[in-house]
Amino acid sequence: MYDYLIVGAGLYGAVFAREAADAGKKVLVLEKRPHIAGNVYTEKIEGIHVHRYGAHIFHTNDREVWDYVSRFAVFNRFTNSPVANYRGELYSLPFNMYTFNRMWGVVTPEEAAAKIAGQRAEIRGEPKNLEEQAISLVGRDVYEKLIKGYTEKQWGRDCKELPAFIIKRLPVRLTFDNNYFNALFQGIPVGGYTAMVERMLDGIEVRTGVDYLEQREKWDAAAEKIVYTGPVDAFFGFRLGALEYRSVRFETELLDMPNFQGNAAVNYTDRETPWTRIIEHKWFEFGRDEQGNELPKTVISREYSSEWKPGDEPYYPVNDEKNTRLAARYKALAEQERRVLFGGRLGEYKYYDMDQVIGAALRAVRDEL
Repeated sequence: MYDYLIVGAGLYGAVFAREAADAGKKVLVLEKRPHIAGNVYTEKIEGIHVHRYGAHIFHTNDREVWDYVSRFAVFNRFTNSPVANYRGELYSLPFNMYTFNRMWGVVTPEEAAAKIAGQRAEIRGEPKNLEEQAISLVGRDVYEKLIKGYTEKQWGRDCKELPAFIIKRLPVRLTFDNNYFNALFQGIPVGGYTAMVERMLDGIEVRTGVDYLEQREKWDAAAEKIVYTGPVDAFFGFRLGALEYRSVRFETELLDMPNFQGNAAVNYTDRETPWTRIIEHKWFEFGRDEQGNELPKTVISREYSSEWKPGDEPYYPVNDEKNTRLAARYKALAEQERRVLFGGRLGEYKYYDMDQVIGAALRAVRDEL
């Protein structure tokens, strides 16, 4: 008999498993996919650690979380500095003085601030939708070139149809700072995320390719308690209806060239380009292997945002009013399950950054043990 059956070998499940095992508990981890590490899974292709489910850049201001992950990996000094490509025009992200100089030819922060203020004045009163909200924050030029097309591809809807709260704020820097994350600690684990999660799960029984929900009675009988990190609506057999997600499709290519785009991430912000961005994975580790040798080939992934349908991988909860209400009803059901703890992005129907999911798992295991 196990003390804890943990459903899902992503970050939440791995952290909970590690802490429970270290506290002397007998733990079994089940993972539906054929591999551990959830969406942070990396696989090695031609010496390059490829982020199979999209770019994951670790960043946090939480010293406890940083110290925790540093037990399982050495992090490099990667800084996220994405580039926006609008019909062949290249802009720095997040919006900063390089962006504004390219957009308007302004040179000083005062000139940039005046330009933005003049354009923001177009919106009077409370913004009624995402388009008005964005213009009220950064002006029409930045909105039209760098927000509108990208956002419409991401959500599959016109910006006028999207609620204003999706863009509550936009980072506008009147400095020449290209560091996307305003975080004290950031980087990529040397050797990839899969190796980091392997170390978290060291010595713990893990079974991959096992769908807990298909043989639920069997697995429930095998443990005192369940930690469930799968979709909360699936756990309850969708009895209240299905929660909605946005999904992402990837087209990954190995190219016989040393450098495709010169940056880890390039966002395509025009509406006509079908993909939202291209990731060139080798630049997460500066184009070199673990021995410091330059890599002669490169791997790129084009990302396409799409509506989620059964069978697709759920990525982002759709936090509109309808889904928020439904998620609250499922949460009420979850709270009645005395033997089951629900956690993670799918178990809580909540968008988490990596540091947030690790922090949530650490808090949950402390409350539990």
